[in-house]
Amino acid sequence: MSQQHSAIAPAGHPAEVKRSDWWRNAVIYQVYPRSFADSNGDGMGDLEGVRSRLPYLRDLGVDAVWLSPFYASPQADAGYDVADYREVDPMFGNLLDADALLRDARELGLRIIVDLVPNHSSDQHEWFKRALREGPGSPLRERYHFRPGKGPRGELPPNDWESIFGGPAWTRVTEPDGTPGEWYLHLFAPEQPDFNWEHPAVGDEFRSILRFWLDMGVDGFRIDVAHGLVKAAGLPDLGSHEQLKLLGNDVMPFFDQNGVHEIYRQWRLILDEYPGERIFVAEAWTPTVERTANYVRPDELHQAFNFQYLSTAWDAGELREVIDRTLESMRPVGAPATWVLSNHDVTRHATRFANPPGLGTQIRLAGDRALGLRRARAATLLMLALPGSAYVYQGEELGLPDVVDLPDEVRQDPAYFRGAGQDGFRDGCRVPIPWTREGSSYGFGSGGSWLPQPAGWGELSVEAQRGVPGSTLELYRAALAARRDHPDLGAGEAVEWLRAPEGVLAFRRGDFVCVANTTGESVTTASYGRVLLTSDEVTQADGETKVPADTTVWFTTA
Repeated sequence: MSQQHSAIAPAGHPAEVKRSDWWRNAVIYQVYPRSFADSNGDGMGDLEGVRSRLPYLRDLGVDAVWLSPFYASPQADAGYDVADYREVDPMFGNLLDADALLRDARELGLRIIVDLVPNHSSDQHEWFKRALREGPGSPLRERYHFRPGKGPRGELPPNDWESIFGGPAWTRVTEPDGTPGEWYLHLFAPEQPDFNWEHPAVGDEFRSILRFWLDMGVDGFRIDVAHGLVKAAGLPDLGSHEQLKLLGNDVMPFFDQNGVHEIYRQWRLILDEYPGERIFVAEAWTPTVERTANYVRPDELHQAFNFQYLSTAWDAGELREVIDRTLESMRPVGAPATWVLSNHDVTRHATRFANPPGLGTQIRLAGDRALGLRRARAATLLMLALPGSAYVYQGEELGLPDVVDLPDEVRQDPAYFRGAGQDGFRDGCRVPIPWTREGSSYGFGSGGSWLPQPAGWGELSVEAQRGVPGSTLELYRAALAARRDHPDLGAGEAVEWLRAPEGVLAFRRGDFVCVANTTGESVTTASYGRVLLTSDEVTQADGETKVPADTTVWFTTA
C-alpha cells in the first residue's frame, strides 16, 4: 500500500485554553517584520501587515510569534541598532499598531514574543549622542566602553578585539574640540556601540524597558546576543589573528562570560511578577550545549536556541550525537531542548541541505534545489518529532530557498560592506515572502519589495500551496496538527533509540516512532504501526516500510 502526506486538519487555538508551561513544547514562528507583509505599499513590511496575517499563523498551527526588532532605529543593521527601545520605528508603524497586534494575537490564541537588544544600542541613542557631545570624563561615556587608544598619540585601538562584522571592534571618535579622541567598543557595526553592563544605569534602564513591554502585554523576549553583555575585566587582548574562526568554539573575553547570569537572574524576578507564563529566549552562541544549558537554569531564562543543532549536517551520526548531547545537557537544569533549522541570520535550510556539508551557515550557492527541498522537509519532520520546543522561520513552511543571486547593488547586510568577517550574505534569507501567485510583490504589498524577489517566487506562494496535497505548506500544517494532537509529541526529556540501517535515525516516544533516512538511497525498516505522516511517499508491505532517500516517516501505534 502507498502512504503519502497525511492530511490532518489544523485545529484552532482557543484563547481561553491555558496550558501550564506552554513554552516547553511550543512551536514558535519567527516573523522578520520588514519581509513578512506590507500594509501601506511602501515596499517595507510593517506591524499592520503582520497583524493582517495573524489568522494565517493561527491556521498554520503555531503557538507563538517572535517578532524581530521593530523599534526606532536608523536601520544600520536591520533594526538591531536601537535608538529608542520604547518607540516603534515609523517604517513599521507606531505604538498603537503594536497594541492592536498584541490584542488581535491574544484573541486568536497566539502569544507574541519581541526581540530585545541589550548588548548594544544605536549610535543615535540619546545616551551615546550625549556621550559624544560631552567629551572625555562624561558620566554618559561610562555607560559604554570608551577607552584611550594605545600608541604615542592614542592612534591604536585599546585592544586587539575584532568586530563580528569584520575589522577592528573599536572606532575612534572626534572630540567636541575637533581633535582625535577616545575609542569606543562595538562588537558589531560601528553604529552599534556596546553597553557597559558594569554601570548600574544600564541595568536600571533595561529593567524599565522590560516592564514597559510587559505592561503592553507581550508574552516574552528573545534576547539578542544574550552571551555578550559582560566583558572580561580589563578587556584583555585575545592574541589571535583568526578570532572570527574561534567564535562558537572557545570562550572569548567578550562572549559567554559568567557574569551574564546574574543579570538574567535579576530579569527573571521581574518576569515572574507578571501573570500568564511570560518567557525569555536566549540567542546564546556558546562553545558547547553544556555552556548553553547555563542560560536556562531554573532561576534564569526559559529557552536557548540550539545553534549546534542548526549547524549540524544532514547526517544520521552527527544528528544523533547533537540530539543526545542536547537532551543530556538540558536534563540537569530542567529546561526543554529548543530546536531550530533556520533564522534571519543563516542560509535557509532548504539551500544549506542542497549543498555539500562543511560550507557553514552562510552559503552563496544554490546547489541542488530538489535535493535541498527533499532534505529540508525530512529535517523538519525530524525536528518536530524531538522532545521540547521548535522554532520556524517565516517562509520555511513554503520550502523557500535562499535567494543567492541578489545583485550587489541591492544588498543591505552591513557585514557585506565590511569586507572581512561574516560573509555578509544574510539578505538572501530576508527576501520578502510570497503570498500570491501574481502581483508586483506576490502579495507582499502593493508597492514592490525592499529586496527583489526572484522570478517564479509566486509558484512557492501561500496561494499556490494552500490545500494542495503534498505541498510543503500542507506538510507543515499537518505536522503541527499531529504534534499538537499526539500525546507523546512535544515536551519531554528523552528518546528511545531503535535499531536502524546505517544512515537512518529511528526513535520511539511512547506510542510514536520517527524514522529519518538521511542517505541517498531507499532503505527498508520495520513498520512501527500506522503511518501518521511522511515527508515523501513511502510503501508498506509484509510488516515493512520502504523509506525513500532523504525522507522522514512518523508512525503511531495509538
